[in-house]
Amino acid sequence: MAIAITLHEYLDNRCIGYKIIEHAYTNASMQTAQAAHIPGKQLAKSVVLEDDQGYLMAVIPSTKHVDLGSVHRQFNRHLGLTTEDKLRTLFPDCEPGAIPPVGGAYGIEVIVDDSLAHCSDVYFEAGDHTHLIQVNGKDFMQVVEHKNDGCYSC
Repeated sequence: MAIAITLHEYLDNRCIGYKIIEHAYTNASMQTAQAAHIPGKQLAKSVVLEDDQGYLMAVIPSTKHVDLGSVHRQFNRHLGLTTEDKLRTLFPDCEPGAIPPVGGAYGIEVIVDDSLAHCSDVYFEAGDHTHLIQVNGKDFMQVVEHKNDGCYSC
């Protein structure tokens, strides 16, 4: 697959420059970082949460875990992990476990770990288990935070 079509269109519509990095098949983000020879702190992963208000995508470095208690306190929401069946519906062009951390492309609100804002380059799943997207850190933060609906870097 190389890159999910929804993600491809989202990045291209915003004139985001990116590289596709191919790596051996992996099932976990830390394995992916090792296979792609990149620092785990620069590999952004998505964790999709839900409650009765809807979905929320937490974007964190692959070296971290989501603290649901902290998310609850910060957003006053009782969020839990979204089921695999719902993820297949939300991300129909992505393989299970390879969801890009670009919630805006799929209409999902996003929260982002601050540490990713300090990375010169950020890598993330392209929609399958053998490809990553590499973007510069500034572009990554603008894309995941969905701050600009237009083309800002052409």
